Amino acid sequence: MAAINKKLASHRVAVYCVVTFVLTWGFWFAAVYPQALPALMAGDNPLGSLEVMLAVGAGMFFPAIGVVVTRLLTGEGFRNAWIKPKRFKGTGKYYLIGWFGPMILVALGGALYFLVTPGSFDPSMPFFKETVEAQLAAAGQPALPDSEIAAMAYAQLALILIAPALNVFTCFGEEWGWRGYLLPHMLEKRSATFTIVASGIIWGLWHAPITVLGHNYGLAYPGWPVLGIAAMCCFTMVMGSFFSWLTLRAKSCLPAVFAHGALNGCGNAPTLFAVISNPFIGPAPTGIIGGIGFIVVGVACVISLKRSGKAEA
Repeated sequence: MAAINKKLASHRVAVYCVVTFVLTWGFWFAAVYPQALPALMAGDNPLGSLEVMLAVGAGMFFPAIGVVVTRLLTGEGFRNAWIKPKRFKGTGKYYLIGWFGPMILVALGGALYFLVTPGSFDPSMPFFKETVEAQLAAAGQPALPDSEIAAMAYAQLALILIAPALNVFTCFGEEWGWRGYLLPHMLEKRSATFTIVASGIIWGLWHAPITVLGHNYGLAYPGWPVLGIAAMCCFTMVMGSFFSWLTLRAKSCLPAVFAHGALNGCGNAPTLFAVISNPFIGPAPTGIIGGIGFIVVGVACVISLKRSGKAEA
């Protein structure tokens, strides 16, 4: 058993990736695809039902489960788990950056998109209105006045400020895996640049089964689903750079958990005001313009880690 553990320990990154992909993809193919595929074939939104979305969300816990399984298989234990910060004094600012940084960058990217695409901004939030009206019609409920729909929209926007707390459990499921385990173990043998790029691609490919079903990029684009998977890998590389910087600076994955929760909570906010939107362009941060703030920050994070030597695990 000891010999087996040593062999596994020398390949912890590979073991972790195999375990996490097998568990997550197995779960999604078993719990999501039986309901999503018929909808896809019928031309409906495969991710439109509550049951499917809950199953997709449940899959976000498997990277953390992969950490537990891998640490047990390799005999590594849980002493250095990258959860509890080694020291909070002097690192508290990274928790604040994780909490509010994505909100600021999403707002900046959305603002730039609306500036360079005149006529695409509508303060009445047409996208949100159409979504609510469609949901009410599907449920057989009467239409609501525009004033009530607007109040619902602004209430949703207000919740963005506490999104990191609301999303903390699902985002911990991912971040303890990608930033709390994969990142420091890859850094043991690889440079910061290679690690951030490679781990970002791994993270993006992990999403592939749900990207195929329209997650983040929809279905109505040329080159589906390959282009969407490639775009998702680019997106996760950029976000992974920022999240990795937070993790390595704080010596804990918790700031990245907050940042991920903030991103999930506010990422679609600019689209509420969009007359015209494109997930590959903007105003959401998945697009090249909507995500420009994250791209600049992501590059700066890699440079910062290389120059300061903080990329060492």
